[in-house]
Amino acid sequence: MKIAIIGAGASGMTAAITAAASGVHRVQLFERQARVGRKLLATGNGRCNLTNLQAHPGRYHGTNPDFVRPALDAFPVASTLDFFQTLGLYTVTEESGRVYPYSDQANSVVDVLRFALLRRNVELKLGTEITAVKRTEAGFLLRDQNGEHYEADRLIVTCGGAAGTKLGGGLSGYQLLRSLGHHCTKLHPSLVQLKTDTEPIRGLKGVRANAGLKLTLRDALLAEASGEVQFTEYGVSGPAVFELSRAAATAEGTVLHLDLLPAYRAEDLLSALCIRISRCPTLLAEDLLTGILHNRLGRVLVRACGVPMSTPLTSLNWKQLTAVAEICHELVLPVTGNMGMEGAQVTAGGIVTMEFDPETLQSRLVPGLYAAGELLDVDGDCGGFNLQWAWSSGLLAGQLKD
Repeated sequence: MKIAIIGAGASGMTAAITAAASGVHRVQLFERQARVGRKLLATGNGRCNLTNLQAHPGRYHGTNPDFVRPALDAFPVASTLDFFQTLGLYTVTEESGRVYPYSDQANSVVDVLRFALLRRNVELKLGTEITAVKRTEAGFLLRDQNGEHYEADRLIVTCGGAAGTKLGGGLSGYQLLRSLGHHCTKLHPSLVQLKTDTEPIRGLKGVRANAGLKLTLRDALLAEASGEVQFTEYGVSGPAVFELSRAAATAEGTVLHLDLLPAYRAEDLLSALCIRISRCPTLLAEDLLTGILHNRLGRVLVRACGVPMSTPLTSLNWKQLTAVAEICHELVLPVTGNMGMEGAQVTAGGIVTMEFDPETLQSRLVPGLYAAGELLDVDGDCGGFNLQWAWSSGLLAGQLKD
């Protein structure tokens, strides 16, 4: 059979390798960019966090998060690691459960996949954007940007999502599947930097801190996370922020609460500040949190409590000290937006999953049509979960089960 696969990202390459492994299919893999796996090269800050030992349906979101279960059961993390080992990739697992290539370079992942495509005689059609797809009696007819036509008996659509527009993210996959009768949910950026009120964090660009985070909407808790936060000129970024970003992107009026000393109680901090004042009476307020937090961060927090930087520590009253201790444990930042699809790593929302069979990823509407990866209404938490879905769904779709 002739198999056409649209999109040479993580799920598309995996599907192509799987489909071609049988030796009975002629596989064509179409990619509108000049190279395969471009978005993969940027994942994990160029390191490629390719999976996570904690991958299970509870780490995924969408209208029907349980849709991922059959694919993850058929191709769990262990199968993913075996798959890459057979391709010649060495990996290393961190204590957090995140798995990276041993080389610490994303191009290692892309290269072993590319070698496997060549070894399986997959026909790569780079720089070829499929702009239209039509169902025919025999199968499918595809047309590219130059008007060239291609025929296929089976079609797998793995164009990826709308996130990461600079790296090739876009709407083409949704449009192709819509043209075949499928439907799409509303799309939102996920794993994305958040815009906040910048006045409370003015002067903190580039400062990083470990924090506990809570996202609220009208005092109701929406989500929480912990880990590294990076302050920016527009708000906040970092892994912990990414964890909350999906909830923030799908609601308006949310508020971010940062506990910048999550491992310490407020009363212990107050005691430490009192000891500092008694031992260092000649210091000024700008040094009150020195040794406790990043110097710039400490000064911003003290200033936010209305304390002039030149105030001698011995002049601080209990009310001022209490205010400083409180803001260290709850810096409040109203969320004003996010950095959009351009800055997002993943798309929340996508093609309606109930229109596909989760056991095979074949369309319930169009026989012979399959879809995998981010294009579907599935998105995972930060930490390798989205790539695990890409591998699992690509492997499942590539089996071309009816």
